[in-house]
Amino acid sequence: MGKITMKPGTMLNPLPVVLVSCTDGVEDNLITIAWTGIINTNPPMTYVSVRKSRKSHSMIADSGEFVINLVTEDIVKETDFCGVRSGRDVDKFEVCSLKKEKADKVDAPLVAQSPLNIECVVKEIKEFGSHDMFIAEIVAVHGSEDLFDDTDRFCLDKAKLVSYNHGEYFALKTNPLGSFGYSVMKPKTKKRRNRERIQRRR
Repeated sequence: MGKITMKPGTMLNPLPVVLVSCTDGVEDNLITIAWTGIINTNPPMTYVSVRKSRKSHSMIADSGEFVINLVTEDIVKETDFCGVRSGRDVDKFEVCSLKKEKADKVDAPLVAQSPLNIECVVKEIKEFGSHDMFIAEIVAVHGSEDLFDDTDRFCLDKAKLVSYNHGEYFALKTNPLGSFGYSVMKPKTKKRRNRERIQRRR
């Protein structure tokens, strides 16, 4: 099958879609971000890339902190709203009926409806043409109680997370195609893991 050459562009898809909460000490704000990811394990490091014109850009730059809140199917419409409306015009928390929870390490609030909240402290800012990358250390993580199973395993696969793919939001499939290392896994180990997965879903 042939390929068609296209002009260079931001075609790495799908991406996680997250709500990033931030504060200036007086006002809190939310911004929808798809350009985020993990960049280091120890210490745990992440990043968000924010357009320079956005209100959240100056809030994050000045405060040196933010919270990444994962998005589920239940709040995808509110998440889209937070990406197309400016915090200069509306209080996104209020308009979207998103509840705030106090963070442990940073002043920016957590989004209560999110199943996972990641507190971040900015360590470096990389300036680019349209966006700036805020490289940050993860200083605390919060997970919803109802996503822990009987063995205290955190089951994000039950959270109904969504991804962003070329301008559209998609629900993630709940049945995995495989797990890390499954391509070289011994048949006996594969059977055991399948049994464990079935038991967790009961």
